[in-house]
Amino acid sequence: MSPSKREREYARRRYNKRAAKLAKNNAVARERRIVATVSVLALLVVVAGLFFWNRQLEADPAADPSAGDTATAPESESPATEPGALPTTNPQTYQAPPPAADSLDQDWNIVIHTNMGDIEATLDGALAPQSVASFIMLASNGFYDGTACHRLLPDSLLQCGDPTATGGGGPGYSFGPIENAPADGVYPTGTIAMARQGGNAESQGSQFFLVFNDVPLPSDAAGGYSVFGTIDSGLEILQAIGAAGTADGSGDGQPIENVIIESVEVL
Repeated sequence: MSPSKREREYARRRYNKRAAKLAKNNAVARERRIVATVSVLALLVVVAGLFFWNRQLEADPAADPSAGDTATAPESESPATEPGALPTTNPQTYQAPPPAADSLDQDWNIVIHTNMGDIEATLDGALAPQSVASFIMLASNGFYDGTACHRLLPDSLLQCGDPTATGGGGPGYSFGPIENAPADGVYPTGTIAMARQGGNAESQGSQFFLVFNDVPLPSDAAGGYSVFGTIDSGLEILQAIGAAGTADGSGDGQPIENVIIESVEVL
C-alpha cells in the first residue's frame, strides 16, 4: 500500500471514529432532552391537578373532611358540651365600684336576656345598695353582654357574670361587706345573690347566682352571700337548665348546654 493510500485509510478511520463518537454524543443528548421534556410535562400535570383540586375544595367545603364535619355537626354536639370550652368576652374593666348611693335605695327592674329565654327580676337597692349599684352600672355598660354562665348546681342554682368563664374573672374591682344575707343560711327559690371567694367578704365583683330551688349555703368565716334581688319570671328556664345537668354529669360543673347572657336590660 502506497503512503498516499495509507494516509487516506488512516484519515477515513479517523473520520469514521469521529462520526461514530459524534453520533453517540447526539444520541445521549437526545435521550436527555426527551427525559427532561417528559419530566417537565409530568410536573405540569401534577401542578395542574393540585390547582384544580384546591379550587374544588374552595368551591365545596364539604369535600374537606374537617370542614364537612364542622358544617354538618348539630348544635347539640358542639364543643360547648366539653368543660373548658365556654366562650369568653373582654369587656371594659374599672378601678373601683360605683358608690352605693347610686342604687338610690330603690327597686330596679331588669331583664336578663339569655339564649335560653328571658329572666325578669327586681333588684333591691335599699337592702343591698352596693351590690345593686355595681350590678346596674355593669349591666348598663354592657359588661355582661355575651358572657357565659359557667357553673351549675343542677338541683339549685346557676352562677353567671364572669367574662373569662373560669370562675376567676371580674370587673377589675372587688367590694364588701356582705349585704342582706339570710340569717338561717337558706336561699329561697328566686333569689339573686352575689358570688364571692370563700372566707373573703370583700371579694364580691361581677359574678352572681340565680337560685331556682331552695338551697342551704352555710356561712363561712366571712358570713353568707349578699342577696340583692328576686326573680319575677323565668324560673322554669332555670329549672330546665338544671334538669339538663352538667357537661360531666357531676353535681357542680359547667352546664351541659351553653347558657349565654346576651344582654341585661335595665328598665
